[in-house]
Amino acid sequence: MQSLDVCKKSSGKIWHRKPVPSSDNGLLVKISSNISGALTSPGRSVRFLHATFNKTGDIFLAGDHQGHIYMFDLDRNRFNLVEKMGVPCTALCFNTVRTSEFLVAIADYTLQCYDTDSKSIIAVMRGHKTAIHSISIHASGRYAISTSSEIALLWDLENFTLQKKLTNKEDIGLLKVFFLPMSNTIITCFRDDSIFAWESETLDCKYQLPVADGEKPQYKVFAATRDGRILAAGGKSRYIHLWSLDTRRILRIIELPNKVTSVKQVEFLPDSFHTGVDQVLGVLCQDGIMRFINIDTCKLLFDIGTVDNKVYNSIISPAARHIVCNMEDGSVNVYSVAALSAELNKPPAPLVKVVTGNKMCDTISTTGGSEKTDNRTIDVTTRSHSSHHSSRKSTNITQESTQASLPDGMEMDKLMAILKGYGEYPSKYRMFIWRSVLRLPENHAAYGALVDKGTHPAFAKMHEVYPIKSRKLLRVLQRILSALAHWSPIFGETQYLPMLAFPFVKLFQNNHLVCFEIVATLLVNWGCHWFEYFPNPPINILAMIENVLAHHDKTLLQHFVKYGVTSQVYAWPLLESVFSEVLTKEEWLMLWDNIISRHPSFLLMLVVAYAICARGPLTQSTELDDFKYFFHHRNAVDIKLVIKEATRLMESTPPDIHPRKSLDKFKPLTKGQYPVFNKYPKYIVDYQVQERERIRQEEDEYLRQRQLSLNTEQEARKRREEEEAWYRQQQLLLEAENKRRHMIQEEEQKLGDQRKRLFAMNREIKLKELHLLDAARRKFLQFQKHQRESDLKRLDDEMQRKALLRDQETEAAIEEAEIRNLELQLQRKMFEQELFRDFAITSQQLRSEEDAHRKQEELETRIRQRIQNAEYERQMEVRKMMEQNLAVASQQNVEMRTHKEIEDRFHVEDLEREAKNVQLARIHTQNRSLESEVHDLMQKCQKERQKDTVSGYKDLGYDVEERVNNSMRGLDRLEINRHIGQQHTDSITHQAGTSKHLSFKETDMYDNLPPEDPDMSARVSFERSGKTFDEKEQELLREVRRLRQRLATENRHKKPPPLITH
Repeated sequence: MQSLDVCKKSSGKIWHRKPVPSSDNGLLVKISSNISGALTSPGRSVRFLHATFNKTGDIFLAGDHQGHIYMFDLDRNRFNLVEKMGVPCTALCFNTVRTSEFLVAIADYTLQCYDTDSKSIIAVMRGHKTAIHSISIHASGRYAISTSSEIALLWDLENFTLQKKLTNKEDIGLLKVFFLPMSNTIITCFRDDSIFAWESETLDCKYQLPVADGEKPQYKVFAATRDGRILAAGGKSRYIHLWSLDTRRILRIIELPNKVTSVKQVEFLPDSFHTGVDQVLGVLCQDGIMRFINIDTCKLLFDIGTVDNKVYNSIISPAARHIVCNMEDGSVNVYSVAALSAELNKPPAPLVKVVTGNKMCDTISTTGGSEKTDNRTIDVTTRSHSSHHSSRKSTNITQESTQASLPDGMEMDKLMAILKGYGEYPSKYRMFIWRSVLRLPENHAAYGALVDKGTHPAFAKMHEVYPIKSRKLLRVLQRILSALAHWSPIFGETQYLPMLAFPFVKLFQNNHLVCFEIVATLLVNWGCHWFEYFPNPPINILAMIENVLAHHDKTLLQHFVKYGVTSQVYAWPLLESVFSEVLTKEEWLMLWDNIISRHPSFLLMLVVAYAICARGPLTQSTELDDFKYFFHHRNAVDIKLVIKEATRLMESTPPDIHPRKSLDKFKPLTKGQYPVFNKYPKYIVDYQVQERERIRQEEDEYLRQRQLSLNTEQEARKRREEEEAWYRQQQLLLEAENKRRHMIQEEEQKLGDQRKRLFAMNREIKLKELHLLDAARRKFLQFQKHQRESDLKRLDDEMQRKALLRDQETEAAIEEAEIRNLELQLQRKMFEQELFRDFAITSQQLRSEEDAHRKQEELETRIRQRIQNAEYERQMEVRKMMEQNLAVASQQNVEMRTHKEIEDRFHVEDLEREAKNVQLARIHTQNRSLESEVHDLMQKCQKERQKDTVSGYKDLGYDVEERVNNSMRGLDRLEINRHIGQQHTDSITHQAGTSKHLSFKETDMYDNLPPEDPDMSARVSFERSGKTFDEKEQELLREVRRLRQRLATENRHKKPPPLITH
């Protein structure tokens, strides 16, 4: 098995070495289209969807899912990319006349015609509104039919125009519309299982196949043989219906294995020997396995596909050489039919062997079917010691066997030479030789007319009279016997006819016509005198046998007479069973090879020869039952000796007692119609027929009356049973109702108990929730209390620290005033350090207030969430809100008291600082002149700081500029009044007030800012609360300024004072 990847290839070789089919499944090559790239996953392949063969079967097309159509030439070992459509195809079909053209149906509902040589599009045909699923082309190549689920269109491929439309007025979907091979008939198949045949020229309805009563077969797929005589249909069942389009009836129903539930596709495998007579049907089932079955024998020949890789669809080449299957994995597999079935299409070669020389010839020549043979008489040399009588008999037999040329190029004299040399015909060609020797006319119409008459009443109960294990053989036997009975009434009254016909039916069970004609030929030629004494055995024939036996073995005949063994015991059983009871299959076939090749009297000689060859055991038998048993069962008799003895009897029997004198020569059946068979006592047969008909009518009447009584009894019993069943049902309903009522009461009681338990559980859960909420509230209040206590403690610590710092500053100021002349520079640094420390303290207070504000927001958020979660209980909500409001009011009261205590402490501190400031004022009075100079220097520093402040808050509004101007005007007034002695203190106080006013302005400016920074808001609130401290601090700063002014005056002549910046 070889593989081929056609991805990104426009042409190339299919295989690179000699293709050898796989020994397992006959696979020649596997064709795939695997895509590999940076953006594609490994192993991804493009699926092949459809394929089609050309008329010769050496080229096929395959279309994939991307719209690529490849042409594969199996004879030339080449493939080519024909077209890139970009749209997947839905059906493909080659033109039967213009071999380079093909039709393709694509997914946009159009039908396009392409040329494989020029690789170009020829025409585009539009008309469908749904996807096209099948295309069929007429044998002439002029017309094509495209079928969709709604409509079928007939196209003229000469000018690619639309000719006719086939629609359904009853809104029943179309399954398939196709041309019947080798005819002008169009077959249409609908979803309601109706099948119609139309004339393609006039579109007149020719006939409709009858729809069987009962369960519908649900047809989905169809296929016809090449001769257009058989139509196979399958669908959603495991049955294949074979329709005979000649008789328009179901010919056979094939039952598939139990594991098959539906059929997806059916295709006939062309028979290369019998043109048009296709005997093998390929059936694709739902399990993805395509099974090839002989429709005559119903035997599975081979299958394709596995469970792992199922068959999607398949096509078979017209020459039956290859099978192309689209597999489930998207690849295309090409199988060799010869490898799958080596014995399937081998024709029976015309084998004619000519005997030359003596009886056991040394040289055998075989002539082909095309060679012409002459009708010369074969001269058989005899042994030197043969008598003159034997030579004369041999010459007569040779002359009798010389007949006209047989059909299919055969000659009887050469066949006789083969038979004398080997004793039998080749088993492989035996059936073919029999048909030629017996010159069967194969009257299909006449046989069909006999079969159409149905089952003959004499054989309606064949299964009871002649039981056979195989139901198929029973049906075939019943059909053959019924046809014989319809042909001649005598055969309907013949009791031994099933025994006579059965071996031939078993041998030709797959060809009913041949079987019927062979049995009819046997009855016409070998059994023509069997019915002259009907219904008794053929006394005339038995007398001939007894005369021959008396002539050749008088002792054996006397032994038969002695023990009462008549010819009806030792001869008639062999004739009515045509030796099938006493011989094996091989022996029987060998025997009949000789019977059909010789005069009809040879059969009677075989009966005598069989008794003579079994002379030993027969002469020892004395009981009549032993004789009967012997001639009804197989015995240790060599059939070759029997044939040899019969040949001797044919030659040595005197003409006056020879059966040849009474029996006619072989006459084949006439063509067209079968001959009339009336060699029987007509009045007896008619009387029996009338009696049988009368008995049948009486029996039918009896059966009808009996059936009526049985129906009446059944109706009464049925009504009685229905009444009893109704009473039982009512009793059961009452019992069930009481039971259900009791169960409902129990369920209601259980439900009430469950509700009580549920209410108790809900009450416990609510109580637990209340306890948890109360505990949480107490815990939160306790936590809030500890938090407030810690805040108050922190504030107390801050106040104490500030008071300590103020005391230290006051003491430092007093000491600085005493030693200001020596430590002015040190005081300046300490002042700056104190300013930074105050700023840190202020920031810490602001953060504390911010923490308090954030905690307040968190508290409000928690309260809001609890309120939302408790909306479904109004009473609890009100109670919780009251408790929360009470807690909030208590907390606000605590906060108010805390702020009030802080304000009182601030006021006490302010009074203390005022007292200390008075003391400081008294001390500072002595240093006013020096303070004035320091004040001037500090005033310059203040101006610089104010400028920096103004530039920092310039973006906050126009009010900042106004406050800066007021500050500048206040400084100017301080400069003007600084040398006034008595008003020095007022001037300093006024300047301090101006600084305080500036501080308050800045504070107001902070208040007007949006509350984006919580630290800023905390800082403003702290500055408002500490305004009293700032007033007293300004007084201290005045003294510091005066000292600095004095030092600046002293050092003015030395160097300019340094610029102090923060």
